Amino acid sequence: MLASRRFALGAALALCRCLLAQPAPTPEPAWTPLMDGQSLAGWHTVGDGTWTVENGEFVGRAENEALYGLLVSDWSFRDFALRLKFRSSSGDSGVYIRTLLRPPDQAHGLQVQVGPPGTGAGGIYESYGRGWLAQPTAEQEQTYLKPDDWNALVIVARGGDVRVEVNGVLSGELKADPGRPEGQLALQMHSGTSMEVRFKEIEILENPPPEG
Repeated sequence: MLASRRFALGAALALCRCLLAQPAPTPEPAWTPLMDGQSLAGWHTVGDGTWTVENGEFVGRAENEALYGLLVSDWSFRDFALRLKFRSSSGDSGVYIRTLLRPPDQAHGLQVQVGPPGTGAGGIYESYGRGWLAQPTAEQEQTYLKPDDWNALVIVARGGDVRVEVNGVLSGELKADPGRPEGQLALQMHSGTSMEVRFKEIEILENPPPEG
């Protein structure tokens, strides 16, 4: 009986040593919400069109306006992962990253295209600069874009490397891009269009860990 107890005690001590030797699990990255679901707090409007909050969503509406309608973050960001959901069945929209605003409605820098099929949704465009840098074809769009439905958009920007995914599918990518390294975020409604666009569940992770 004594030998059995000694064996059990030894086994328990060995198990404790094994558990203590294992590294602590890495905590999950902390994503920060960029919208409270009730107001435009943390953002401000620039240009024409109307931005409201409905059912926890940012809703942009424009009717052939003369100026772009922008919803601009109050803060600037450098390296980050941004995730959100968008829904756009008409018009022309986008998500600017590291942008620089110039009066009256110019958002300079990289824009990830948002819109219905045929607009290059998920592609990367440099406004007031080089134009299309990564433009998906209509056939490529069909593999990931959900028309008239919510689409999950993820943008990861580390230095000059920018990666865009729509519904988990790579839609645009830049390597060692020489564009601006820091700036504000902005949601866009294009001028001269009749449109409605919706965004929700906008979150950011600053200084994301390397992939893989």
